[in-house]
Amino acid sequence: MGIYLDNSATTRQYDQVTEKMMEMMREDFGNPSSLHQMGLNAEKALKKARKQLEDAMSVYNHDIYFTSGGTEGDNTAIFGVCNSKKRLGKKIITSKVEHPAVLEAFKKMEKQGFEATYIDVDSGGFVDVEQIREAVCDDTILISIMHVNNESGTIQPIDKIATLKKNATFHTDAVQSFGKLPVPKDEADIITVSGHKIHGPKGIGAIAIKKNLNISPFIVGGGQEKHFRSGTENMPACVGFGLAAEMSCKNLDSRMTEVKKVRDYLQAGLKREIKDVKINTPEESCPSILNVSFLGTRGEVILHTLEQSDIFVSTGSACSSNKGGGSHVLKAMGLSQREIDGAIRFSFSEFNTIDEMDYVIEKTKKAVGRFRKMGSFR
Repeated sequence: MGIYLDNSATTRQYDQVTEKMMEMMREDFGNPSSLHQMGLNAEKALKKARKQLEDAMSVYNHDIYFTSGGTEGDNTAIFGVCNSKKRLGKKIITSKVEHPAVLEAFKKMEKQGFEATYIDVDSGGFVDVEQIREAVCDDTILISIMHVNNESGTIQPIDKIATLKKNATFHTDAVQSFGKLPVPKDEADIITVSGHKIHGPKGIGAIAIKKNLNISPFIVGGGQEKHFRSGTENMPACVGFGLAAEMSCKNLDSRMTEVKKVRDYLQAGLKREIKDVKINTPEESCPSILNVSFLGTRGEVILHTLEQSDIFVSTGSACSSNKGGGSHVLKAMGLSQREIDGAIRFSFSEFNTIDEMDYVIEKTKKAVGRFRKMGSFR
């Protein structure tokens, strides 16, 4: 399979998750809304998956609803809050480094008459908390700031932001932090997570909404998920997600300590062996992400050169990597075009080892050296 270092894009599914999903498809394939025994068995499995997710997130003051993934969760939070609170105000706040699922949703709300503020970040990717303080007013109805950035690994100061919200609902996209860090359960009113970032299946996610907070549903129909998210539940994916959440959050601190050792080893090796390297990930960051600029190169060329050695990395967010124009995250952090052009994101999981990193360092050094020799390194 090679050395997979694109875990922020998606992860290898746990074998146990795959086996459990196959069991649901072959044997317990009933509809949880059906009244017969197979339906009741499915409903029981759905309740267990929801409980596993609740325990993994420790969100006992929230209600959990299954979605199709992080994008639907973010859209549901933003559209739902805006539709339910529009009589109270039309001011909404986010940052310039959010995932497209948030930024595009905000643009849509602007077209519907909402006034959006996009908060700046510093060179480490951290949001300007004072700018948020100045932007929040009595008719601000929504603040949406991600917990961990998917490109830089920056951990946003969710605790500080939560103290500034006044009457606003506070949503955080925790897709990249869930399974790596404790989710901000006490600070956030709404939290969105995704299955395939934590060794679970694709096409499944969840939104956790603080109890007694009423927002408009995004999808209507048969009334599933307590009338909040209609449509027959994707039972194999729900059950797989629940198990993946339980497994990925077990012994979280010790597992992430090992992941950080692997990341730090690679970072030190790249800086030692390759000249003109810029580390874009701040020192205090999520242990699963390392963003590096190899000056005088093109990230896409380095990516494909490493691919020939069975090393799989990314130049940025997989959700928008085919749009071109460079990373909006790195631009917001103030990187030069030269630094953005040479950026590579390495993202790690518990399956990566230090021994693998020696090979990655060797092949990256060769790839960068080859490009610089052939290109116009300045």
